[in-house]
Amino acid sequence: MPKLQSACRKHHSTETAVLRVLSDILTAMDNQQVTLLALLDLSAVFDCVDHDILLSRLQSSFGLGGITVTWIRSLLTHRSQRVLFNGSLSIEIMLLFGISQGSVLGPLLFLLYAAQIFDTIASFGLSGYTYADDSQLYISSACQHPNRR
Repeated sequence: MPKLQSACRKHHSTETAVLRVLSDILTAMDNQQVTLLALLDLSAVFDCVDHDILLSRLQSSFGLGGITVTWIRSLLTHRSQRVLFNGSLSIEIMLLFGISQGSVLGPLLFLLYAAQIFDTIASFGLSGYTYADDSQLYISSACQHPNRR
C-alpha cells in the first residue's frame, strides 16, 4: 500500500491524513516557508477505472499473477447495469470500465490502480497525501519579502 494513502490501511483514517498534512504545513511555517495547498475531491473515480490498466499494474507494480489476476479479471469483466425509474426498467448495458465501490475489494483495487499518482506528484516537486479519492497536494517554499531583494 502506498505510504501516503490512509484509506484501507490499519491504524489510518481521515484524521491521519489531516494530521499529516497539517504537520507538514506547520513544519514549513517553522522553517519560514509558505505553503500552497490544493484539495482535490475526484468525482466518479471508481467508475473510470480502466480494467486493462488495473490488471497490468497489479502484475507489474505489485507482482500479482496467475490465478489471482485471473480471479480479479473475472470480478471486473462481464458486468452489466440496469436502472429502475418510476417503475420502468432500462435496457441492460455492459460496463467496460469501473469497479464496484460497494464491494470489499473495490476500494483496495482503486488504491492500487491510483498508487502511481505519488510518483507523478513527486516528479513535479510537490508533496501529497490522499484518503481514497480525496487528495491534498501541496508545496512549500521560502517566503520572499517584497521589500527585500
